[in-house]
Amino acid sequence: MEEFHVSSATLAPLSERMRPQTLEEFLGQGHIVRKGSALFRAITAGTLGSCIFFGPPGTGKTTLAGIIANQMQGNFVKLNAVSCGVQEVKEVISQAKRDLQLLGKKTYLLLDECHRFNKAQSDSMLEAIEKGYITFIGSTTENPFTSMTRAIVSRCQIFEFRALTKTDILALLNRALTDSTRGFGALNIHISTEALEILANRSAGDARSALSSLELAVLSTPSAEDNSITITKEIADECSKHNILAIDTDIYYDMLSAFCKSLRGSDADAALYWSFRLIEAGVDPLIICRRLIAHASEDVGLANSQALVVATSALTAYQNLGKPEGLIPLAHAIIYVCMSPKSNRVIIALNQAQEDAKNSFSGAVPAHLKNTNYMNEKRAKYIYPHDLGGYAKQQYMPDEFKHRVYYVPSANGSEKSIVLPPEKQALLKHKEDANHD
Repeated sequence: MEEFHVSSATLAPLSERMRPQTLEEFLGQGHIVRKGSALFRAITAGTLGSCIFFGPPGTGKTTLAGIIANQMQGNFVKLNAVSCGVQEVKEVISQAKRDLQLLGKKTYLLLDECHRFNKAQSDSMLEAIEKGYITFIGSTTENPFTSMTRAIVSRCQIFEFRALTKTDILALLNRALTDSTRGFGALNIHISTEALEILANRSAGDARSALSSLELAVLSTPSAEDNSITITKEIADECSKHNILAIDTDIYYDMLSAFCKSLRGSDADAALYWSFRLIEAGVDPLIICRRLIAHASEDVGLANSQALVVATSALTAYQNLGKPEGLIPLAHAIIYVCMSPKSNRVIIALNQAQEDAKNSFSGAVPAHLKNTNYMNEKRAKYIYPHDLGGYAKQQYMPDEFKHRVYYVPSANGSEKSIVLPPEKQALLKHKEDANHD
């Protein structure tokens, strides 16, 4: 029977053991904790007031709160808004008040999932925050400006956390592999660069996810005769499959917006990327199908009415086939809508009809013009393609994939008439030249 290794006497998960203890160890969030930043100065000077950390899971919100409490040499109390009530909060505040008055020691109250506190629970902390009995540190994956009571938000500084970069995740994984006290440094582990890349990529910027996958890979891999443990890319792939790419409400709408703008911008690669990021995160593909149908009329319209037929057929196909086969016609339709010539004449006609209906009370609004919203998407740094004839050169893909070209039209049938955008042609030409060299 094969034996499996236990990396440490402690039963705490690797992600907990590797939690940074000091600002020097803390990885990521350079935009708010870099030397010289307001938060860094407040922590090192011991003057930090109540604040709220919000951002994706596994980005260091709880960790930084613990570091702050240690740095300030104060009491650190951690509660979860899901499981604690008003009475428990009052007890913490009462003890904090005594410690401050008798010992001169401040209490830092970290409240995880703070957006789950209702108004009554939030109000129970207001006086303690105002009078300085506690320094409140809220941690949430939701935007506090829309998910929390104004009374609490107005008394706190707000700091947004971002997903860790791939470089940060790789540094964290290597730290866990070399740390002989808290990590796996005492073991003879061989792990390929490809395996580390897989673990980092699958983590989606979540440190806890990356470390959990590494831990699973190490503890589930039997050792060789020389007691070495070899983690291959196949093992890394298998051990990170459980990490569903969780997204909160804000990220969901951001990705859906990126998908829609990629359709309008004729970038099939980006549209495919964002649609499958959403699907991999658990979003129902039918939502993608419905948005595709809307944009087939809004952005392609009469320039190629067949786009609406293809998009509608993709929805029907998915409803009948399901996963995984139903994703093939969906991808087909996404590419088709992206590569179709663009016209916004349908939406212009719709706007004119709405304007007439708004200024006239003599007739009823036609049924097919109701329940539609036309949002002017001329936002900062976004070029509206129709202003430049239906296509505008701009980056739709994330930086790390901006050189990717997924779709290349063949010379068969109607596809031979499809012309890729100029920058896509340039990328392909550059790739062909590199292959020739």
